[in-house]
Amino acid sequence: MFPALLRAEAGGVPAALMAEYYEQRASEGGFLITESAVVLVDGNGYLGSPGLYDGSQIAGWRLVTDAIHARGGKVFAQIYHAGRQSHQDLRPNRDQPVGPSEVPPGTMAQTSDGWVTATPNRALQAEEIPAIVEGFRAAAQRALAAGFGGVELHGANGYLLGQFLQDGSNRRTDSYGGLFENRARLLLDATRAVISVWGSDRVAVRLSPSSTFGEMADSDPHGLFRYVAQQLNTLDLAYLHLIEPRWLAEEGSEEQSPVITQELRKHSSGVVIAAASFDGRSAKAIVEAGDADMIAFGRHFVANPDLPKRLRRNLPLNRYDRSTFYGGSEVGYTDYPFYDEETVQCEA
Repeated sequence: MFPALLRAEAGGVPAALMAEYYEQRASEGGFLITESAVVLVDGNGYLGSPGLYDGSQIAGWRLVTDAIHARGGKVFAQIYHAGRQSHQDLRPNRDQPVGPSEVPPGTMAQTSDGWVTATPNRALQAEEIPAIVEGFRAAAQRALAAGFGGVELHGANGYLLGQFLQDGSNRRTDSYGGLFENRARLLLDATRAVISVWGSDRVAVRLSPSSTFGEMADSDPHGLFRYVAQQLNTLDLAYLHLIEPRWLAEEGSEEQSPVITQELRKHSSGVVIAAASFDGRSAKAIVEAGDADMIAFGRHFVANPDLPKRLRRNLPLNRYDRSTFYGGSEVGYTDYPFYDEETVQCEA
């Protein structure tokens, strides 16, 4: 599982370069989760993001899913709405981005002019919110047509579903604000809408309870995310995907325990995936301790297309280049080398 970011062509259509990237990382089979696909044309936060908001994008995603399946892999589509983390240049009518309340995210959006400060957002009207839910349902339907094996709703990293959850960004006084059950309404409604397409065992949710990216915050994060996990648990999802605070740590710093996963798996009877800066050693330790069932890899999978093989055999890893993570060409994307055992043996 890994990010492959901002290489879609005009109109949010995946093309051959993206298919090559995913095919490389399906070389050992296994389970992959795509980068975030936008669910509505006005829900984008980054130039080059792929979409699932239009039928024209289905064929491009078919290139990706067919390539993965040909290598024996399985893949879920991750879907999102950027909400307030956006810019007017990314919106068809150059209007304001939307969020639960008029609270600027203090973050950047990528446009044709590079990384620029997000445009101040407006608050969604209550009557607009059902269209957001329908956007997630329709995107899930297109994901089904594109050959995916399931869908993961992105409620993490300060995007719209997460913006509604936390009271630092959600200051509403209507039925979508205030109490935990109100703030969780959009996430749960969108999840149920996606389940109506796929069935619960092919739907998952991603959360980042401790992330402050995009100036996210809550006055009672433990109570909030305990409630959210309990509600999601009643839906019998394929898995719950949790981002640990350890992703903020510097490379090589002291290991941190998976505090989020340890807490929320108490309220989740299904599969729990932990993500954030894991390497082979720390991933193995956490799974063996029972703190998570699976581990998601990001930056190391970008730089190592054969990461599963390297982890199984304890082989050295390529170093990743952060400067090429977001947008660009094949450089730092499809040109990372596979481990060549024959060459290593000749050099030894």
